[in-house]
Amino acid sequence: MLTVTAFKSVPPFAQGVVRDLRVRWACEEAGIPYRVKRVGREDVATAEYRALQPFSQVPAIEEDGIRLFESGAILLYLGERSELLLPRERAARARATTWVFAALNSVEPVLQTIAALDFFHADQPWAKEQRPTAEAAARRRLAQLADALGERLYLEGAFTVGDLMMGSVLRIARHTELVAEQPRLAAYRARCEARPAFQRALAAQLADFE
Repeated sequence: MLTVTAFKSVPPFAQGVVRDLRVRWACEEAGIPYRVKRVGREDVATAEYRALQPFSQVPAIEEDGIRLFESGAILLYLGERSELLLPRERAARARATTWVFAALNSVEPVLQTIAALDFFHADQPWAKEQRPTAEAAARRRLAQLADALGERLYLEGAFTVGDLMMGSVLRIARHTELVAEQPRLAAYRARCEARPAFQRALAAQLADFE
């Protein structure tokens, strides 16, 4: 059975957005059984764990001798088993993969900057000075994403692993109104989060922190 690493505990602001949620969600969508190995800060610092995840982060997975880290790589690996996540038609498959990279490379960094400023450095004068610039960058990127989505329910019409990653990334800004300012994106994020597979994955992650 596939084993997913997840943190034993995280601060309240991080609960529901730790990246193992993406792997759990993918498994739920694809019907892949999995178990969770909960790790603490002391565990991820060991040489044994770094052999699995070189940067002492989560998630990492182990399955039948295969060991992977980085949520994007894991999602594409799991997508190989599910036509829902990765369409079999060549062009559709390539587009779904493209959106995974777009979420990680074009959208997540600007939202993660906001989160870092707000949760880790809010009391620092330099952070307060940088916040407007970071917010403007996030607004520009989210507006571009909203334009790309258009009137479709999902990025390519039907739900794929690209939406799973993008929906997860948009949750990083849930403490702000940045997504709400884009009605299409707000509806899109809500649509992703309403999926039963997401709800099961979220409930499982939150239960680990109780």
